[in-house]
Amino acid sequence: MRLRNTPERWGAVSQLLHWSIVLLIGWLAWRGLTMVDMPATPAKIEAYARHKSLGLTLLALVAMRLAWRLFAGSPIALPGTPSWQARLALVTHAGMYLLLFAIPLSGWLFNSASGYPLQWFGLFNLPALAGRDATLAQFARQLHGYGVWLLLALVALHAAAALYHHVVRRDATLRRMLPALSRTPAPRRPMEH
Repeated sequence: MRLRNTPERWGAVSQLLHWSIVLLIGWLAWRGLTMVDMPATPAKIEAYARHKSLGLTLLALVAMRLAWRLFAGSPIALPGTPSWQARLALVTHAGMYLLLFAIPLSGWLFNSASGYPLQWFGLFNLPALAGRDATLAQFARQLHGYGVWLLLALVALHAAAALYHHVVRRDATLRRMLPALSRTPAPRRPMEH
């Protein structure tokens, strides 16, 4: 498999970043929704710390994915794709990228405005984005929460479109983001008499 994208399909780097981001979004959304109701114990502190560290990891992966896409290009639209679908895909992708930057940054801002230190897996501290400010913290918290729900809606739309193309249109839209399986036919056995 090629590392770089081709006009026909996404390369290995894009696929690895795409599916890593998908897994992180799922885990972060689940943990974000469940950690707020945890009892005030060391486990809750650990859950918040891991959520923050993985959120920062997501931010870095999204930046890498966008940089790689600018460097390596992207596959061309499949023949026969209606222009309205191409435009909707473009808007959906732009919205997901915007939210994938806004959500971690709003979480970082919420953390900073709440007066908490921010560490990445306990290895190093990150600077505060703002001083302690209750109003700013509340705004960042709402932006973070609503952003997650909007992102999940766009991800669902994106996944539904990929499945539509795979099941109904039977084109290569979904397969272009999956690792290529060997296309070499199995060797034939000689016919027995």
